[in-house]
Amino acid sequence: MLESAIKQYLLEKPEALEDYPFGPDAIVFKVQKKMFALFMVRQGQSALNLKCDPEEAVQLRDIFSAVTAGYHMNKRHWNTVILDGSLPMGEIERMIDNSYSLVVKGLKKSDREGLEVRHGSQIVYALNK
Repeated sequence: MLESAIKQYLLEKPEALEDYPFGPDAIVFKVQKKMFALFMVRQGQSALNLKCDPEEAVQLRDIFSAVTAGYHMNKRHWNTVILDGSLPMGEIERMIDNSYSLVVKGLKKSDREGLEVRHGSQIVYALNK
């Protein structure tokens, strides 16, 4: 099942935790208390909100019909990925990696460097994947 594989991939990110601040229907994935993904079911369809570089966010929306502006998020920095099977898992993983990396880069220097020391920059930033 696609959804379980995606949830597992999200939790494999270094020090990723899941939280339910909006109730049982929305799973927030965080690193160092900062959200990097939100998994939800909307109108019977699973979807994933991911942080994205603003220019790339628009490009992804143009390329993939399953990628839209972030639902209930800052639409400049977040995309919603509808998990309808039209996107290859590799592309979803790439978007997850980018979201995680952007959030880590925005952490306080001490938190960011701690992650890098504990897990290695190659893993934290999904380099050479």
